[in-house]
Amino acid sequence: MNRAALVFGALLLVVFPLSLLAGRVWIDPFDPIDAPPNAALILMELRLPRSLLAVIVGAGLGTAGAAMQGYLRNPLADPGLFGIAPMAALGAVASFTFGLTGGWQLPAFALAGAGAGMALLAIIAGRSGGIALFTLAGLMIASLAGALTALAITLASSAFAMSEIVMWLNGALTDRSWGDVQIAAPLVLVGLVVLGFAAKSLDALTLGEGAARSMGVDTTRLLWLLVLGVGLTVGAGVAVAGIIGFVGLIVPHLVRPLTDRLPSNLLLPSALAGGLLVLVADSVVRILPLVTELRLGIALSLIGAPFFLWLLLRMRRGQV
Repeated sequence: MNRAALVFGALLLVVFPLSLLAGRVWIDPFDPIDAPPNAALILMELRLPRSLLAVIVGAGLGTAGAAMQGYLRNPLADPGLFGIAPMAALGAVASFTFGLTGGWQLPAFALAGAGAGMALLAIIAGRSGGIALFTLAGLMIASLAGALTALAITLASSAFAMSEIVMWLNGALTDRSWGDVQIAAPLVLVGLVVLGFAAKSLDALTLGEGAARSMGVDTTRLLWLLVLGVGLTVGAGVAVAGIIGFVGLIVPHLVRPLTDRLPSNLLLPSALAGGLLVLVADSVVRILPLVTELRLGIALSLIGAPFFLWLLLRMRRGQV
């Protein structure tokens, strides 16, 4: 375990219990007399699954971003470039359109959309496609999914359905339950393991595709590992929380200065830092003095867009 993993792991251990106390109803562990009568219920059924889900979703998005940046050798790469997140969102929008949102139906539609995005990506750029074709295929799929999502919103059967779709697409962890944790946790865990298998090949790829092949890296296998790993981590996050952007872009840049910059040493710290970022952001939106809770996806976009602009300016000056 490298220094970055220790730093972000320690911060996560400190922030996680604090996140259970924060909200419209504050819980003071040192003053149990003034605690609300249903404090235990709030902690166990509302705060704990929500905080766990924030860590799970953030870990998946952070690791996916680090793996993508390593594979494309581009510090501006983000999981949305794959087209998998937009396709997962399209699947969820389809569930709203057909009125099938109860129980496992919404997550199942979102995961089906992510699977369709993975399949399209593999078909278009699978065996013989290089990194350039892979990137272009991802952008095409993302554009297509975005257009179809906009069409579904336009053709929504009622204003209420349209409002539900738009609100869900903004991303949030409000009112999430243990059932959502049970959906996301195993999928994200499998995705993280798959991306872990790709770590050493990503290190070799930093020397270039030709050099990696000469070192025995099977680039086709690596592509499939990336597609599967990112599909599971991002698809599971979208399935339970909607679109939460910029985490995969921001997190690797927070982690990279604390490591030797090899992709294999970025994955675990990025998982911890991603969980920490989403957990902090979700805790903040809970306590903001607004009439309705600010959507988590909007809050992270307000952070991520300026961060992206700062990265672009640094690249222009040759500092990235």
